[in-house]
Amino acid sequence: MTRTRRLAALALGGAVALSFAAAGPPAHAVDTPVAVTQLNMSRPAQVQYLWAGASGFRYQLSEQLSPQPVWVDYDGVTPPAHAGPDELATGDDVVTTKDAGTVSQQHRSTGVTATVSLPEGQTYQAAVGWSVLTRDAAGALHILRATADGTTRDLPVTGLPSGAELTGTVVVGGSVRRIAVAYRLDGTVRTGLVDLADGAFGVSVPGSTTVAFNDRWLVVANKAVRADAAPGTEPTTVSFVGDALAVVGDTLLIGNVGLLPLGQHPELEALSLATGERRTVLTDSYGAIGPTLDGGALATAGPHSADWHIHRVTATADGGVTTTEMWTVPPRRASIDGLMLSGGSLLMRGHTTSFNPVDEVNAVPLDPAGKPLGPQKPLASVVDVSPCIGGDAACPQLEALGDGRFAYLSTDRASGVESVSVGISFTSRATAATGDSKGRIGTGTGRYVLYNGGSAGVQKVADFPRGTEGEIVLSRTRTAAAIWGQRLWTPGSTQGTVVAYDLKSKKNVATVATGAPCTPSELQAVNTWLYWTCGSSGPAGVYDRAAGRAITVPAGQARLADGYLVREDRTTHELLLTDFHTGTATTRTVAVLPATDKDTGGNTGRWTVDRFGGGIAYLTEQRQVALLTAGVPTSPLAQLEARTDGGPGATSAEPWQPSWQLSKPATWTLTLSTENGTVARTLTGVSTDAAVRASWNGLTSDGHWVRGTYTWKLTAKPRDGQGPDLILTGTTSVN
Repeated sequence: MTRTRRLAALALGGAVALSFAAAGPPAHAVDTPVAVTQLNMSRPAQVQYLWAGASGFRYQLSEQLSPQPVWVDYDGVTPPAHAGPDELATGDDVVTTKDAGTVSQQHRSTGVTATVSLPEGQTYQAAVGWSVLTRDAAGALHILRATADGTTRDLPVTGLPSGAELTGTVVVGGSVRRIAVAYRLDGTVRTGLVDLADGAFGVSVPGSTTVAFNDRWLVVANKAVRADAAPGTEPTTVSFVGDALAVVGDTLLIGNVGLLPLGQHPELEALSLATGERRTVLTDSYGAIGPTLDGGALATAGPHSADWHIHRVTATADGGVTTTEMWTVPPRRASIDGLMLSGGSLLMRGHTTSFNPVDEVNAVPLDPAGKPLGPQKPLASVVDVSPCIGGDAACPQLEALGDGRFAYLSTDRASGVESVSVGISFTSRATAATGDSKGRIGTGTGRYVLYNGGSAGVQKVADFPRGTEGEIVLSRTRTAAAIWGQRLWTPGSTQGTVVAYDLKSKKNVATVATGAPCTPSELQAVNTWLYWTCGSSGPAGVYDRAAGRAITVPAGQARLADGYLVREDRTTHELLLTDFHTGTATTRTVAVLPATDKDTGGNTGRWTVDRFGGGIAYLTEQRQVALLTAGVPTSPLAQLEARTDGGPGATSAEPWQPSWQLSKPATWTLTLSTENGTVARTLTGVSTDAAVRASWNGLTSDGHWVRGTYTWKLTAKPRDGQGPDLILTGTTSVN
């Protein structure tokens, strides 16, 4: 493997994950990230081939402002030997460079060079292999080649039709023995081939656009003729949709179809010019294709921008073509202006399309170790968040809800009224108008989101049942507050107490004495942990409801997670993790963030934590995302909220669709049993983030439908392997 290919393999060590060794560690990293990834532009990069020969190729990406050319050598290919300009075939590995009055030629595999001097009065037209095409003052064409003694041999081109006027269009294709030239005769433009060995002008085809040729065929638009046919031979019509991109052997490669039916992907097709047979060469292929000097072609293909490859297309002995993946094109990096982690998913907000620069949120699935499992997927489009508030330490305002959705604040430009918004699908969202402005999201889980208004005292809870519009279900005077599951935690009537209010039953269900020496100015809740603080200077603490103990933690704006909290020192830019799961708080520096940042910093701006059993993510100086494990044991799997009512009864048209909001990701099995205990149906799946969603149409496993009451049993296994299974039961009816 060549050094260049080796680096590319390292840099793209996964579908989206960049190898840490290749990308280089983020500046001042303290904990070693498990992976470094990035937000990719949604459309793969357009490749421009600068040279493509027998031993490799050179390319650049057209979308970059300052594209850097990249050389790639073919692996497992024996470089062609050098035989000099007298052997045209060896020119398929020659790179040419034009200077004032000369054309420099280098055989890339061997390094042998030659120089062609342009005679006075001749102007350069094109160069391919060992040959240079020029045009003199009278309009005649010449072929120049270097000789062994260092001089230049001049071979005039003969055989152009009498009265032909050159248009100036010259095309280099998949050959070092021929070159295509366009001319106008009697008002008609045609393109013909010049034989570079003897200078003879041969066959021609009407037209001068979409020209593809090799040593066997010339194709212009939808007309084709054999390259070795006698001059004057009329071409035949070739029927296809798309562009004629290259000819390899007897095969025409066709692609770049403009419009496709919904659900179809662009393909690179092969059409045999000898037999008329068609077949697909590469799926998900569009954009650049370049004929190679040895008669092959290069084509780009792949399912998405982080799995985008250059393939070499070569002829086979039976007249067809074969493809070999030669190179992985690095995805273009998009700018990130918001981060979230949620139940094993990384959510990144930014501009991912150059043609429609709107904010999107893309999600990357993570494994239990925090490493990317696959490519980014679009989660929501046109995520137009409210402007940042000066001094806000969590901006933009984004809140991952643990069920695959996220909440954000959006402002109606006409009225200035702010809404809590939750993405329903990539193109739709649910909103709940707050009637206020310049607010911020508190916390949220699943269907419930806390909103603190910009007006004094305003605090609301928005409810977003899946698939429906949101609504404000609670308005109250603002205090410190936090939502976890279906419970709203607020300060109690006595100092240091915190009260849990059930948002479904609409009543207080618990009171906890945290030991806080004040009425908390801020509350956060995750699982059995309650975080409180008495202002920015503290004191601050965490109350462990499971063990009934109070734990002192450092003061400062922090984000609570499962067994730990994270805060940023805005002076040193250290990202500090405080682990308190043992009952004693210990703090360590996990990273030092860039000294400058776009926003005011803080959670969702340039770092974030996963409250649903996950780790930490932060932006590096390269605007990539470093992923860290917290190294803190997670809490046992728990149910936070559920919707299991059967509605009208399970049918094919209206299946029973229960959902359970869990505390962390899980794999699950749902069994449905009859009243006598016989298992009628078993469903399995993997949670979406930390939510289980199932669907049952009322049929048994053998396809029968029976009325009655069924007992359901959900067995959820924590995906991280920590803690026991969660078992939940209930009933549903089939009418």
